[in-house]
Amino acid sequence: MSKKSLVFITIVAVLLALAVLLNPSPERHRSKIKEVIAERTPIAGALGLGALTAFTSTYHSWSVASFTTVNDRTVSVGAFGIVYVMQSSPDK
Repeated sequence: MSKKSLVFITIVAVLLALAVLLNPSPERHRSKIKEVIAERTPIAGALGLGALTAFTSTYHSWSVASFTTVNDRTVSVGAFGIVYVMQSSPDK
């Protein structure tokens, strides 16, 4: 095995290990959902719609990444410690 191959395999292994260790937890997803909904729509935040959405969300993990859904719609995705809350489309 060449030195380049060994370096490449080592880098991939380290990245996979980091992805597993930094995969966001269900609590992190739910916290981010509450935060983002309150930022996007202050009235929804005041009414607790972010908390309701977070509470009803279902967490799914692929070990290296995770996501939450509500009614078969993806609400948030996360990897490497970062959670992104999806923008809801106006027609839904």
